[in-house]
Amino acid sequence: MKTDFKFSNLLGTVYCRGNLLFSPDGSHLFSPVGNRVTVFNLVESKSYTLPFAHRKNIARIGLTPQGNLLLSVDEDGQAILTHVPRRVVLYHFSFKSRITALSFSPSGRYFAAGLGRKIEVWHVPSTPDSNADGEFEFAPFVRHHTHTQHFDDVRHIEWSSDSRFFLSASKDLTARIWSLNAEEGFTPTVLSGHRQGVVGAWFSKDQETIYTVSKDGAVFEWKYTTKPGQDEDDMVDEEDMQWRIVNRHYFMQNAATVRCATFHPQSNLLVAGFSNGLFGLYEMPDFNMIHTLSISQNEIDFVTINKTGEWLAFGASKLGQLLVWEWQSESYILKQQGHFDAMNALVYSPDGQRIVTAADDGKVKVWDIESGFCIVTFTEHTSGVTACEFAKKGNVLFTASLDGSVRAWDLIRYRNFRTFTAPERLSFSCMAVDPSGEVVAAGSIDSFDIHIWSVQTGQLLDRLSGHEGPVSSLAFAPNGGLLVSGSWDRTARIWSIFSRTQTSEPLQLQSDVLDIAFRPDSLQIAISTLDGQLSFWSVSEAQQVSGVDGRRDVSGGRRITDRRTAANVAGTKSFNTIRYSMDGSCLLAGGNSKYICLYSVTTMVLLKKFTVSVNLSLSGTQEFLNSKLITEAGPAGLLDDQGEASDLEDRIDRSLPGSKRGDPSARKKMPEVRVSGVAFSPTGMSFCAASTEGLLIYSLDATVQFDPFDLNMEITPASTLAVLEQEKDYLKALVMAFRLNEAGLIQRVFQAVPHRDIDLVVENFPAVYVARLLRFVAAQTEQSPHVEFCLLWIKALVDKHGAWLAANRGKVDVELRVVARAVARMKDDVRKLADDNVYMVDYLLQAKDRPAVNGGESSAAEDGGVKALPSTKKEVTLNDIMQDDVAESEEEWIGLD
Repeated sequence: MKTDFKFSNLLGTVYCRGNLLFSPDGSHLFSPVGNRVTVFNLVESKSYTLPFAHRKNIARIGLTPQGNLLLSVDEDGQAILTHVPRRVVLYHFSFKSRITALSFSPSGRYFAAGLGRKIEVWHVPSTPDSNADGEFEFAPFVRHHTHTQHFDDVRHIEWSSDSRFFLSASKDLTARIWSLNAEEGFTPTVLSGHRQGVVGAWFSKDQETIYTVSKDGAVFEWKYTTKPGQDEDDMVDEEDMQWRIVNRHYFMQNAATVRCATFHPQSNLLVAGFSNGLFGLYEMPDFNMIHTLSISQNEIDFVTINKTGEWLAFGASKLGQLLVWEWQSESYILKQQGHFDAMNALVYSPDGQRIVTAADDGKVKVWDIESGFCIVTFTEHTSGVTACEFAKKGNVLFTASLDGSVRAWDLIRYRNFRTFTAPERLSFSCMAVDPSGEVVAAGSIDSFDIHIWSVQTGQLLDRLSGHEGPVSSLAFAPNGGLLVSGSWDRTARIWSIFSRTQTSEPLQLQSDVLDIAFRPDSLQIAISTLDGQLSFWSVSEAQQVSGVDGRRDVSGGRRITDRRTAANVAGTKSFNTIRYSMDGSCLLAGGNSKYICLYSVTTMVLLKKFTVSVNLSLSGTQEFLNSKLITEAGPAGLLDDQGEASDLEDRIDRSLPGSKRGDPSARKKMPEVRVSGVAFSPTGMSFCAASTEGLLIYSLDATVQFDPFDLNMEITPASTLAVLEQEKDYLKALVMAFRLNEAGLIQRVFQAVPHRDIDLVVENFPAVYVARLLRFVAAQTEQSPHVEFCLLWIKALVDKHGAWLAANRGKVDVELRVVARAVARMKDDVRKLADDNVYMVDYLLQAKDRPAVNGGESSAAEDGGVKALPSTKKEVTLNDIMQDDVAESEEEWIGLD
């Protein structure tokens, strides 16, 4: 089995903190999710996560006006410059300070960054699509100049439309006007008058008016004018002209404060988001309220508007909400929300197209893998959901919860059609479903019994007793014959629940059982225990066949509260979740660590360790802690240094001593990195893991279809033939031929590929051309006489790119139908030809044994033909039979004459 899985996407979370950005055409929305950036395609309803990862959570992102370069900066000022179309990291840079604001100029040549109370203006590195000469010139960032006149953090920076000036809004109650370069007669201007921190400042379309919004809900309109009592027709001294407040407006939202605001100069639309979950749309300069809407019970952290002024994007970090609202039609373009608490379990749908996640927030979400969106959320559970599993047919989902219920969900009508409960109030911690979907079993930490219900009637069928401790894990055999349970009493039991005796056979272990997994062939089970051991047992013999000590493999990362180093903390590490691969050759394991381990079942060897996160904003991602961060009051990361904005109060004051869950809505400043669930895709091409950061998907498929020949501008038929005939580089020649799209050239290169090299050429063939190659081969199959040659190409395409063809069935459906029709016609032709040959051979063999017309023996035997003496060992060939038959036919005609 291949082990080169790579990160392909991040689901389960849509927005964490920071600012949101629309692409220049408004079709894509960029959202920070922890230390990564997710891009939402609002037109095609798809999303993907960029492959790079920051060292800490992202604080600000910026996009060039061309939309090709993305600059993302984390909390420590570490920046990454990314080429968006290719999803490639171009450059790493450090601002060496915490960043609070970021904005690119409309010209795309500069960007301004707010670093605390300081503002720095930098040159943007040039690229071929931004450079007028078309040359690729890339250099490290060059600082243009610096401004340090603010007395508190800069919260917002806005450029004028001609890129000559920019505005800065600060928490020091002022906004300031700056010029990019030295302007004659211009001096930096201070706009003061607000009573609380300024949230934002913007130019009007004609740049004659400036609007500023403060936290207390005040909107000031500024104009460059004379004193109020002076007539504009009189001779005015230049010294009397200055920016003055001409109008004051107020939002009047009771006790709510303004959290964010944005302004669209073309339509004079002002949008403000408040701390009570409301947002309002206002038309300037008259301050006419268009409408207000409540989108959440929690505060809105950021709002932005696209270039055309039609779509508004809102982000609320406390609940992880991301909304795109079309204000004219008053409808949602996008409405997504991730889990706002830790995920406990996940499962793939049997077709591999969806993933179901269950979390402590009591919600069950169904995620579509191709689009990356949550398509449905079930909220019937009233407490944390601990387990989820599909029935074999895939239309029924079962979930177990701490609220004492096991629920069955219909994924066709999206409703809860059955609820299973125990006679007494229990909190179910594990669950298993029979492959037939007729029986569901659940175990609890409160009780030592296993409860079994009938799915058809909802009645409790039986309670299996035998464990002497809480039941921690359940698993049905894939063939449906047995049920295996694991408990904290250091035993695992194999139950024959469908037999009359319902006997159980205990398997004695050395520590508490955490998780159990069945191999797909139902012949072996894997058991993970609290001491970090993985043991493999034969189901038929009830004996341990092998084992792995995984303590050293899973250990890694030192939490901020650990007293011991990461190397010495291995004794407390273990695997909380394990799963077999689809072919049963590998085992995937994860736990309270930053690593996911992949083991070979046959050799008991660690094949690969996957690092879940490198985010230093999470506890447990570092191997060594900095002793400078340890103070007399404890680790610096746990000290409350943010005052009212801190989220430590909920965690420290309101949680009970010794409790780990606490208030489900409370947020931790430094959550611990851990893996609560892993699952292999039914196709075997990917696996997913539920982690602290979200739902991580690792895949063998290349997510970005990159064609390196797009960069070569010297592709001609002559160069293609030179590559084909002189260099013998068949792959490159074939791709060059497809780039030129000349039928004759493609056919010449196609037929020149040796049959022994077809597999190698197809395996490395770019995915962007697979559909075209499939269409061409299908056409050649119907036209070309080289039947076997075309079949070899079709077989290689299905073998090497079968997973891609299955995942993109909708795009290549026409090509697949053409291939199926061509192969079916070819099969009919070959079968007809084979039948004709059989009939011909039978006829020739019978004609060979037929006597001559004159009653004597065949002349062919007398002439030394195919009939030989019994003592002579001579092979009879088809050519000899045909010659003999021709000779007999000639004698018959002579006899007739």
